[in-house]
Amino acid sequence: MITKIEINRILKLMRNSVSPTVGGTEPLAISLAVAKARELLGDTPDKVLVRLSPRIVKNSAGVPVGGIRGMIGIPSAIALGAVAGKAEKGLDCLEDLTGEDLEKARKFVEERRYAMRPAHTFEIIYIEIEASLGEHEARVLIAKESTHFVYLKTDNKVLLDERYTLAKTYDRCHESDLNMQLIWDFVTAVPLEQIQFLLDGARENQKVAEMAFSGDYGLNLGKMLKGSFEERIVGQNIMPRLVTYTCAACDVRMSGNRIPVFSICGSGNQGIAGTLPVLMFSEGSCCSNAKLMRALALSTLVIIYIKQLLGQMSSHCGCVVASTGSACALAYLVGGGYEEVCAAAKNQIASLVGVMCDGAKPSCTLKLSTGVSSALQSAMMAKEGICVSSTDGIIEDSVDRSIDNLANIGRDAMLENDSMLLRIMTEKEETENAQTK
Repeated sequence: MITKIEINRILKLMRNSVSPTVGGTEPLAISLAVAKARELLGDTPDKVLVRLSPRIVKNSAGVPVGGIRGMIGIPSAIALGAVAGKAEKGLDCLEDLTGEDLEKARKFVEERRYAMRPAHTFEIIYIEIEASLGEHEARVLIAKESTHFVYLKTDNKVLLDERYTLAKTYDRCHESDLNMQLIWDFVTAVPLEQIQFLLDGARENQKVAEMAFSGDYGLNLGKMLKGSFEERIVGQNIMPRLVTYTCAACDVRMSGNRIPVFSICGSGNQGIAGTLPVLMFSEGSCCSNAKLMRALALSTLVIIYIKQLLGQMSSHCGCVVASTGSACALAYLVGGGYEEVCAAAKNQIASLVGVMCDGAKPSCTLKLSTGVSSALQSAMMAKEGICVSSTDGIIEDSVDRSIDNLANIGRDAMLENDSMLLRIMTEKEETENAQTK
């Protein structure tokens, strides 16, 4: 039986792992760093060299910067920060842009007044800027957090140097103080009033999804599924509704607009895929609010559990993590107990184990669509007593061992995928630039 102390500890963990978050943080962090260099130089730099960590590259290469149409990816983030960024405003450094600024930024990109290089660092967030204006130079370093300056230098004068705070080693040993039995015990015992915030967050994500149905966001996948295809092809059953709302919210978030969504473990897309399928299934099947809140707690904690093992350096797409949480919650909502929830987790891991992250971008909605569809399938299989056998792939009889196997692959074995991915993205950029000359 779970103790009150354990309940309170897990509640604190959960509260610390969820929050509203705004899409497109990484490209705005690049703009902020360049804006700081502009501030140090006193005007728009002639040239800018950026060195970026792999995560910053992946999560910036395909994202609209600040919700500005046509300004996509790292070159645009550099240019916008260089011509008009205001560093004192933090991640809102681009909020006062004018039409003239946009034209200057486009010209900055066209003239190739920037260069990009990989940063050889274990830091997850790392943005290093070297900018020049005439005979003057500035150097800026952001690390650890998107607005945390650790080094500032103009010409030969060092204004700030906190580089000693950066980790000297990368700890590759990840552990979790959660397990599936503990999660289940918590979910079935926690007082409902203490997890009301999860339902509030899920409903905020639903509001974001509904914005997409009357607007123009990202790939417009959710809007398309909700439109004429709903009546003619998709239908109005529960599964299409799960997919439609999840994709719609992702469309809004990945369009680059600064619209907050309820996130889990720092990821808006994980928050969307970990809550909306659960909420929409509950609405479609008339589940009680009590059961819905416990299902949301189950999904959230499974996501936190997996992320603790994966760490920030995971090569897996977030849809793998989030949809495993959703699969467990859906198994619970269709009447499953602990064994069915564990089976749903194993079914979902078997379904998506190889799905990798190739960066933040509008097409993330396609992966979420796949994850949500698979999650409901995994839950229904579990309820019918169907579970992937321990003779299959990475699945073991123990659900916790299966999750650990998934984490080992995403954290360690797939690192070479990241190297190849960054090489492809860099070469693509160089090829496109050469073709436009």
